[in-house]
Amino acid sequence: MTALPSLGLESASIPASGIRALATAAWATPGAVHLQLGEPDFPTPQRIVRAADRAAVAGLTRYAPSAGLPRLREVICHKLARDNHWEGLDPDQVLVTAGGVGGLHAAYRAILDSGDDVLVPDPGWPNLASLALAVGARPVRYRLDPVTGSFDGISRLDAVVTSRTRAIVINTPSNPTGAVFTDAQQAALGEWAAARGIWVISDECYDQLWFDRPNTAFALASPGVPCVTAFSLSKSYAMTGWRVGYSVGPPELIARMTRVQETIASSVNTPVQWAAVEALEGPQDDVATMRDCYRTRRDAAVATASALGLEHAVPSGAFYLWLTLPAEVNDSARFALELLAQRGIATAPGSAFGPAGQGHLRISLAAAPSDIERGLTEIADLLTTTAERNSRP
Repeated sequence: MTALPSLGLESASIPASGIRALATAAWATPGAVHLQLGEPDFPTPQRIVRAADRAAVAGLTRYAPSAGLPRLREVICHKLARDNHWEGLDPDQVLVTAGGVGGLHAAYRAILDSGDDVLVPDPGWPNLASLALAVGARPVRYRLDPVTGSFDGISRLDAVVTSRTRAIVINTPSNPTGAVFTDAQQAALGEWAAARGIWVISDECYDQLWFDRPNTAFALASPGVPCVTAFSLSKSYAMTGWRVGYSVGPPELIARMTRVQETIASSVNTPVQWAAVEALEGPQDDVATMRDCYRTRRDAAVATASALGLEHAVPSGAFYLWLTLPAEVNDSARFALELLAQRGIATAPGSAFGPAGQGHLRISLAAAPSDIERGLTEIADLLTTTAERNSRP
C-alpha cells in the first residue's frame, strides 16, 4: 500500500478526551456503575418524539435554511422571553445549530483567526479548549476556584490576557463543578471584556438546570457587551443524541456563523428541528420534573458525601458533584482508573478538565440515586484503603 500523505498539524494538536478514555474503559467493564458522562438518564419526552415522527411522515425531510427553520427561530425568541426574560430578540439574531457544540464551533470559527488567543475556564469542559485548537487558535486558561468552580475575580483575567486575546469563554451553570456566575460577576467580566475589545462566548447549555435560583443570561447581566450565547436542548430536554441547539448574537455575527455552518452541515436535520419546535413551544412540565429530580439527587449526594467525609462543592446548577481528593492522591486519572478496576465505579477524572482539575473527580448526578450513593461509598472506602496502604512502613 502506498504511504499516506501527511495529515494536518492543527488536527494533530487536538487531544483525546480524558472523559471519553475513561468511558471507553468503563463500557468494557461488566457491571460497572456509570457516573462518568454528562447525559440525562431520562428518555426524550414522547411529545417531542411524536413531533419528529409527524414531520418525517408528512414529508418535511428536505433541506432547511442554513440558519434554521423560520418557525423554530421564532419559537426560540419566544422561549428566551418566557424562560430567560430575554425580551426583544429577532429571528435574525438566532442560528439553529447541531447541538450546543455546533454553535460554539461556528462562533470560534467566525470570531477567531489562526494565532489568536481565546481565554477558557480552568477547570472547564475540555472541548472549550479543543475547539480553539481545531480552528488554529491558542486556548489560554484562566483560573477558577478549583474547589468550588466559582469565578475568583478580574485579577485572574489580567494575569493571562495578551494583545492576541480575541475572546473569552464562560460557562454557567458550569461543567464540571455546577457553579453559577452571579449577575455581579458576569457584569464585571463583561465590563472588563468590553474595555479591551474582546468578544464574550457564553456557553449556557445548562440554562434550564438550576437548583437555587435561575441562571441569568450573560447578555442580560452585561447588556451592550459584544457576545454570542450557545444553548442546547440536549440536557434540559434529554435530547443528547438528537444534536440540536441554538446560538444568539448580533445579526452580523449570526450571519457569519451561518456561513460557517453552511460549509460543514448545510443545515440541522429538518425533522429534528420540528421536534425542537415542540420541545420549546409545548408544555414545559417535563423540564421542571427533570430539574426537580436532579435537585433531589443533588441534595442526597451532598448529604452522603458529607456523611462520608468527602470534600465537595455544592452545585448550584447542571447535574454534577465535584469532589476534592486528599492531597496525597496527586493523580486523579490514575485514581479514577483504580476506582473502576477495583470497585467498578466509573467517574470523570478532574485532570480531564484542565490543570486546576487535578486532584478532583466529577460525579454525574444523571444516574439512579442508588448508583450515586454506591459510587460515593466506594470512593470513600478506596480512599481509606489507599491511605492505610500508604501509611505502612
